[in-house]
Amino acid sequence: MDRRSFISKAGAGAALAGTTALSAPAIAQGKRTLTMVTSVPHGFAVFDSAAVYFANAVTEMTDGQITIEKKAAGELVGAFEVFDAVSSGQADIYHSADYYFGGQHPGLYYFTSVPFGATTEEFMAWYYHGGGHDLHDELGQIFNLKSFSCGSTNMQPGGWFNKEINSADDFSGLKFRMPGIGGKALELTGASVQSLPGGEIYQALASGAIDGAEWIGPYADEKLGFQEICKFYYTGGFHEPGSILTASFNRDIYDSLTSSQQAVMFNAAAAATMHESVGATANNAAALERIIAQGVKPMEFPDDVWDLFGEASAKAMDAYMDDSLYADIRASYNASVTQSTKWLDMADRTFVSQRARVLGL
Repeated sequence: MDRRSFISKAGAGAALAGTTALSAPAIAQGKRTLTMVTSVPHGFAVFDSAAVYFANAVTEMTDGQITIEKKAAGELVGAFEVFDAVSSGQADIYHSADYYFGGQHPGLYYFTSVPFGATTEEFMAWYYHGGGHDLHDELGQIFNLKSFSCGSTNMQPGGWFNKEINSADDFSGLKFRMPGIGGKALELTGASVQSLPGGEIYQALASGAIDGAEWIGPYADEKLGFQEICKFYYTGGFHEPGSILTASFNRDIYDSLTSSQQAVMFNAAAAATMHESVGATANNAAALERIIAQGVKPMEFPDDVWDLFGEASAKAMDAYMDDSLYADIRASYNASVTQSTKWLDMADRTFVSQRARVLGL
């Protein structure tokens, strides 16, 4: 598999776009309204909050010249159909997690999160200073998209379980919701993995269709009520150490914007990434306390399970190395993370450890 195979697919998409009228933004008295489709219902904490923040920032930063009309999952297209809708011109922008679309190209996994990968801080170092955004752009060109990091959930916990995980054997036959390469890795442990949209997780847990699920973190998970169903919450996860959301434009729509409007899109998306990242940090600890008060037991996976995750993750990520663009993205990402973590280990993480020792903070 190589770049040309995906370019061929993009050619087919272009042909489809030729037979479907491009979604024309509403224009009145010099003002434009762009349609943004999303992968979650309205009001979903952190995920939808990032889309709302981005849309509001664009309107404010353009002095009302551009308005973004947000469509929740299912209002115009389904949660996992937003990529194709924007690529073909059915909608102007999507806001989602790009790893949902890894079937389009495996390189997209890296623009949300990969197992044992970058924290949000490390991702942002790569994305904005290590060539990540340029690679995101190269990948987007294949599908007639212009993409930006637009929100972050930070570290995602290992998830909600209806039983304790005491050994690697406990994953055999376990029905679990987890998307991305993390989900593919979990399949290699013997679990039965599903990639459900966020709006369908609660019902799947409540009905017993799945035995467990990961979502975002205590603040967002609490609002969805997962603590009402599952009582074991694994607070450290291997699969998404720093999950990033994306705002992606139909490239023809993006190219029709003025240069100043294009700069607004980049900066509004970057601001949404920062805002939601620090929001998760600010809100998760208090939410976890409330969840524990409702009878949930915070848990940690045993070391042999972490070892299993590591082995399975390496196999899952190695599976796409015959694609040259995926290999380039992975190499760039890993090189940046290696450099970032060297400094963080010597500086920030040393300080935090000593602060805890000296002051108990």
